[in-house]
Amino acid sequence: MAEYRSRWNTDDVEEFRDLARQFCRKELAPNQQRWAEQKSVDRDLWTTAGQVGLLCLSIPEDYGGGGGSFAHEAVLLEEQAASGDTCWGVGLHNAIVAHYILAYGTEDQKQAWLPKLASGEWVGAIAMTEPGTGSDLQNVTTKAIRDGDSYVINGAKTFITNGGQADLAIVVTKTDPSLGADGISLVVVESGRAGFRRGRVLDKIGLHGQDTAELFFDDVRVPATNLLGTAEGQGFGQLMQQLPQERLLIGITSVAALEAALHDTLTYTRNRQAFGREIFSFQNTRFTLAEAATEARVCRVFLDDCISRHLDGGLDVATAAMLKWWCSDRAMHVIDNCLQLHGGYGYMSEYRIARAWTDQRVQKIYGGTNEIMKEIIARTL
Repeated sequence: MAEYRSRWNTDDVEEFRDLARQFCRKELAPNQQRWAEQKSVDRDLWTTAGQVGLLCLSIPEDYGGGGGSFAHEAVLLEEQAASGDTCWGVGLHNAIVAHYILAYGTEDQKQAWLPKLASGEWVGAIAMTEPGTGSDLQNVTTKAIRDGDSYVINGAKTFITNGGQADLAIVVTKTDPSLGADGISLVVVESGRAGFRRGRVLDKIGLHGQDTAELFFDDVRVPATNLLGTAEGQGFGQLMQQLPQERLLIGITSVAALEAALHDTLTYTRNRQAFGREIFSFQNTRFTLAEAATEARVCRVFLDDCISRHLDGGLDVATAAMLKWWCSDRAMHVIDNCLQLHGGYGYMSEYRIARAWTDQRVQKIYGGTNEIMKEIIARTL
């Protein structure tokens, strides 16, 4: 099959891919089992990545970032998936947390926080989901009430990626609970604040090595200058502006996982024999893999179009929702078929296809469930 190259994948970006690939193969791939057992990556992975220049890739150099584009973020996520790693929450740190601060932070906030995120001295998280609210962000109950020159925060968050290691969390709060969505504000909380507590690192059916934790806020007092934006009540709009990029990240990791599963299954079926011949030679295997290769190409072309639109500033909310639900759904379908072709070995956790199957399932849920994505799309029809 002819080699396919994404049109956003310039020579500069491809040169960066070599660095990302070497780092992922050396620092990520060998540690999967150990990180799964400890439920997080090693803390010094972050500082090592910062030294290499893999953190805050698309943040300007003035703030310690790499000065690159979203294309560099996409390449790192692709190489991370190709290495078989789903433990390191770098996509959220780089392309979500840092970009909220870049987009809505004051100059003082950007100078104070972004260089620490870029060096790996700090790990970033965003605390949206609550025990009683999933995709329904308008109804969060965590409160940040103004008291003089401070906000006093009370509430609980769950399913927070990087939550166990985070030094900085962007917290979705209600600064005026009477106003619904218009009362939502984003407030930054540093981990050393009195009253800030981490709960357990959660047990999940997949993503075993990813640090996903509960966070609790009991009268946590932060300076009023930790508000993101120029006034209270801007948080819901800020979330809606940034969520397309988050959903684009899910599309990238889903397509990369699909492509990795296809590659692994082609290798397996060509080396494994049954009834005296390689599994790849059976018609069912060949047809299944032909379908998988077609799905991979369709998803890749759609993803590349979305990345190109985003690089040009034109990725709209509905298209990002289409990408998120379609690619996460098709990746799960293809990975399931690839697992089936591995037979009993596909159910063994030491095989990458087994981990890919359990890890992929959540992509249909987080970033807004796929059902919510369809609702978003339907509103534009």
